[in-house]
Amino acid sequence: MTELELINAAKEAAENAYAPYSHFTVGAALLCKDGKVYTGCNIENASYSPTNCAERTAFFKAVSEGERDFSAIAVVGGKNCNFTDYCSPCGVCRQVMAEFCSESFRVILGKEGKDFRVITLRNLLPDSFSI
Repeated sequence: MTELELINAAKEAAENAYAPYSHFTVGAALLCKDGKVYTGCNIENASYSPTNCAERTAFFKAVSEGERDFSAIAVVGGKNCNFTDYCSPCGVCRQVMAEFCSESFRVILGKEGKDFRVITLRNLLPDSFSI
């Protein structure tokens, strides 16, 4: 799967976001090493702390189905699905990625058109916590 195909899957996932408070919709598409793709969207909550990010939604769906080998994730985000700038994962999502992925795991940040950036997890979270 190409980076642009993965970004498009993330954009489609963002359409399902539940963001009535911030109106900031996020979509993620997680690519497994076997080629399967798990998508996720952000899901807000009025009390905020139960809110779940798109990246964690995708990871938790995949892990709950037995997946453990991942190669990349595409992330898009913007006000009401207007992806005019790159949307980088939050710190909690970065730590979840560190739990399941190697430092060479690719994080693909997309936006409108065909523009994207690829960052390794090592560069995104240089001093991750692990046991």
